[in-house]
Amino acid sequence: MPASPTATPEHIRDVNTRYHDAAAGEYDAKWGIDFGDTGREQVRQKLAKALGGLDGRTFENGLEIGSGTGYFSLNLLQLGTIRRLTATDISPGMLKRLADTAGALGLEVETVATDAERLPFDDGSFDIVFGHAVLHHIPDLDRAFAEFRRVLRPGGVIAFAGEPSRYGDRLAALPKRAGLIAAPAWRGLIRARRRAVPETEQSHGHALEHEVDVHAFAPADLRRLLREAGFERRRVGGEELLANAWGWGLRTVEASAEPESVSWKWRNFAFRSYLALQKVDTRLLEPNLPAELFYNLLVSGRKPV
Repeated sequence: MPASPTATPEHIRDVNTRYHDAAAGEYDAKWGIDFGDTGREQVRQKLAKALGGLDGRTFENGLEIGSGTGYFSLNLLQLGTIRRLTATDISPGMLKRLADTAGALGLEVETVATDAERLPFDDGSFDIVFGHAVLHHIPDLDRAFAEFRRVLRPGGVIAFAGEPSRYGDRLAALPKRAGLIAAPAWRGLIRARRRAVPETEQSHGHALEHEVDVHAFAPADLRRLLREAGFERRRVGGEELLANAWGWGLRTVEASAEPESVSWKWRNFAFRSYLALQKVDTRLLEPNLPAELFYNLLVSGRKPV
């Protein structure tokens, strides 16, 4: 759920920093983040959908906003879609995890701890500014979009994916409730132990999760941001309906169990079933339904030449 409407930008930035620092160590496991063939293909498809196609296009200098542990950017770097990467995040803990993963993958990355509304880069520094599931954390989006445009070279593009839609956010509440109801029976079926959350986990930022989200978007909101920031070739689309409904149910039941007690057999089933529904969304639903119906929104635009 979005943060309180009375929360100040400073408070929102503070809770985002503390929560994501605390969550960095288990973030990849919690969200099933993959840096192999599957992860690379997922990310390639997301960027292609956002931009309306890639056709082998590459970007010399890329700036990621809200990089987290590197799901989007490190997979694009492995693909060669981006040749040089600057990864930014408000959370130093997330950037450290990203840098560790980049080192393990043999990738060179520059990391910078900063918020999106004040980017410490020169005008016209990048060919692409991009991110995944980050815009909904940013308090001042008008200022952030102005910064994205400023640091882009003429003809450069922005591309963001994984942003929650207003209608999709309400839809996600249904599988979450179903997951909470089903969790005890599910744990018994797969013989998983109920998770006991230590007090130390609550005191180190995890309890702030419900405060870090600021926005859920209507497509019109994103179109306005693109237009008022001066972008052309504006695109807003929807992504994932069945896959996200199923995914939220899975995440809810899995969060109720001790991670090490959840079998590989179950994890493999959960992951493959999610991918199967993702294909149905991509091939059948996304081309034929309005963006408003999907849980995730994608947005892109070009800085005029």
